[in-house]
Amino acid sequence: MEIVYVYTKKRSEFGRQCNFTDRMAELHINIMPDDSESQNFIPKNPIDIGVQVSKEYSEHEVNTIRFETENRSINHVEGGWPKDVNPLEPEQTIRYRKKVEKDEVYMNTVVQLGSSMEHVIKQNNAIDIYETYFSDMNNEEVEDLPSAKTINVFRDPNPVQRTANHISWYIDGPKKIAASYCNLEFKKARSDACVDSYIWDVENPNKPELTLKPISPLVCIEFNPKDTHVLVGGCYNGQVCIFDTRKGSQPVDISLIEKSHRDPAYRTLWVQSKTGSEFFSSSTDGQVLWWDYRKLQDPIETLILDREKKGDIKNAYGAMSLEYESTMPTKFMVGTEQGYIINCNRRGKSDAEKIAHIYPGHYGPVYSLQRNPFFPKNFLTVGDWTARIWSEEIKEDCIMWTKFHMSYLSDAQWSPVRPGVFFTTKMDGTLDVWDFLFKQNDPTLNIQVCDEPLYCLRAQDQGRLIATGSQSGTITLLELSDNLCTMQRNEKNLVSTMFERETRREKILEGRIRELKLKEKEKAGTIHDEVI
Repeated sequence: MEIVYVYTKKRSEFGRQCNFTDRMAELHINIMPDDSESQNFIPKNPIDIGVQVSKEYSEHEVNTIRFETENRSINHVEGGWPKDVNPLEPEQTIRYRKKVEKDEVYMNTVVQLGSSMEHVIKQNNAIDIYETYFSDMNNEEVEDLPSAKTINVFRDPNPVQRTANHISWYIDGPKKIAASYCNLEFKKARSDACVDSYIWDVENPNKPELTLKPISPLVCIEFNPKDTHVLVGGCYNGQVCIFDTRKGSQPVDISLIEKSHRDPAYRTLWVQSKTGSEFFSSSTDGQVLWWDYRKLQDPIETLILDREKKGDIKNAYGAMSLEYESTMPTKFMVGTEQGYIINCNRRGKSDAEKIAHIYPGHYGPVYSLQRNPFFPKNFLTVGDWTARIWSEEIKEDCIMWTKFHMSYLSDAQWSPVRPGVFFTTKMDGTLDVWDFLFKQNDPTLNIQVCDEPLYCLRAQDQGRLIATGSQSGTITLLELSDNLCTMQRNEKNLVSTMFERETRREKILEGRIRELKLKEKEKAGTIHDEVI
């Protein structure tokens, strides 16, 4: 038998102190045993009973009396007219108003109310309740220290560890990222290794949104800027393949193996075109190939990166990175395996005309190459223990560079929203954020992303989110603080001035070096004549 006691209490008394008093025990109910119920049970002997020492708890529920609400409305209409006056007839209402205004009671009432109304009006005019105080003072914004926080971590579902080599952001907002996975270490690739790559939903790190299944592991992957359902990937065996997310995981088209690269296709980039179907790829076999994914049987165009500009594949530089800026549709740049940077122009009729200039570059392969999105004449490279900034006007050396780090640099990218900020990843698992308007010798922010090498990074177009890929295939998504993704006051002019100043300084140094070399030649020629 369940005994229930219900206590009620006014809502106004909630929260008051409880006053308890002592009183004698009371017996509320006494249930005597019923002998007839024993016939329904069988005695059991012996009996084993388990006893657990535990506290006894009682359950209490408290519920306030439900407060019911209802909606009511009031409709104000014109009223107070006598029954013999129709308020819809203007003549009758005007006649009645004139009659009332001549009444002495009405006139006395208006005079009495006039003084009260005058007092209220003066009060309202004395203080402007909508006045904005201190409007002429500037708001002093407190600048927070640069920072970043980890939002999500996407781990490779495959049990065999593979490196996340390349990341591409979804074009229409920070919703998805595509990542290519491939082991590029010497003699570490296994024949039975998984070849899958994935498209991840940024908000769901537990399972990939789509699994891409190429015939060979993908070294790079890129979303089509004009059709977000289409992606292009460069394979480890040198082929390029096209994926359409609407048609499943398998590639919809693949280039012929005999027409493709001989080495892994390290980079693929979409080219600005009317159809949005053209792209080009590069490889360490020394070739740059242009393609149209509507017809992948043959490349549209081929460029051999011969240092002697003779089109000889034996003397070609191996291409590790590509750079293409849509505002300069005929120009592109190639970072080579030998550390050189090649500036090319597609308008040239021959390979010699297409290769405009070769910059000296780095001591190692150029893993990253990108033009500044605000100043396309200046570009950023990473190829050894330093990151360097170049100008197209200076042919012999870079105009700015970072210090030599203890760890090798693997990737770099400019901030899409701030012209003076760029990011670098290193083999010790750190991500460096450089703001050279604030500091030139050291990074503004150093983030230890993981304890393993980082191989790639990609910043989202809005500049707030950064995705990094590690050696074990883990992709870490980071969010930057507001001061790192918001353009500062007059920043663009200050960066332009800095680039111009450094370019001018390098021109002066180049001219001085040229004069010294000319003097040495003249001196050597004079000594030679004297000996003769």
